[in-house]
Amino acid sequence: MTDYPPFGAGLWHFASYVDRYATDGYAPPVSTLEMIERAAEVGELSAVDVPYPFTPGVTLDEVRDALKAHGLFVTGITPEIYLRRFGKGAFTNPDPGVRAAALDRMNEAADVVRALNGQYLKIWPGQDGWDYPFQVNHHDLWTLAVDGMRDLASANADLRIAIEYKPREPRVKMTWDSAARSILGIQQIGLDNVGVLLDFGHSLYGGESPADAAQLLIDHGLLYGMDVNDNLRGWDDDLVVGTVHLTEIFEFFYTLRINNWQGVWQLDQFPFREDTVEAARLSIRLLKAIYRALDSLDMPALQEAQARQDALAAQRIVQDALLSSMAEG
Repeated sequence: MTDYPPFGAGLWHFASYVDRYATDGYAPPVSTLEMIERAAEVGELSAVDVPYPFTPGVTLDEVRDALKAHGLFVTGITPEIYLRRFGKGAFTNPDPGVRAAALDRMNEAADVVRALNGQYLKIWPGQDGWDYPFQVNHHDLWTLAVDGMRDLASANADLRIAIEYKPREPRVKMTWDSAARSILGIQQIGLDNVGVLLDFGHSLYGGESPADAAQLLIDHGLLYGMDVNDNLRGWDDDLVVGTVHLTEIFEFFYTLRINNWQGVWQLDQFPFREDTVEAARLSIRLLKAIYRALDSLDMPALQEAQARQDALAAQRIVQDALLSSMAEG
């Protein structure tokens, strides 16, 4: 029997969604506790990333009890520093009072990481950035971003802080926008508890190779976690993993395997119109096939082909492993 890695998902995977067209939502609102119940229904999820604050009326004790009852552990706690109050930024907001409020929320979330024994505090500063040329002083904006992250990490030296970069959305241009820029920022921060959560889809539509970005982060000792999904490369569609870029997701996990990276294989998907539980089940079905394919992949032959930079030989080896493993499932 195959010993698969732990599979996880952001709790938002099991939420209901709105957009600028269906502003009334695609389904009724779902509470934090209901999201936990749906995650448990998947049957093969063992970990969740939990947004903070919880939905109204839900307490920390209730979340802790629900997680325990369903046998789920916490990878990250994600503070919501991207909502309307922080529309001009969290770390980079021009108002010092709003920056202080954002830091307060992140420090509260850090306490939740401790209370729920999470693996890291995940920071997605979605509103940090700019929209128009000449809108900001780029030096000052970057200084606010780096100094603010340093203050957060310094105040929570016992925790790992995982920055989730993204090229754009909701800002037209986000401050932490790539693997390379994140590495530069973390080097400027100068603390050893700050790393990166690599979102496969963010890397794709940011013009990166996710496998290359993962290797770069691993080489710098900074890959704290990862999320997987898929998109059409023009936007962060958060589609079910492997439905578009099957070969690239396989290369991504191949890169993790050859570097002996150990961690949760975590979903970050937004099934707007689909059944959220079934979307997770289908995703895990594919991830299990990828794991089996990595076990059967002819590594020496592949590495020999790579040494020659023989694209077609490498593709044949990869296809043999991937297609046979999918047939097994």
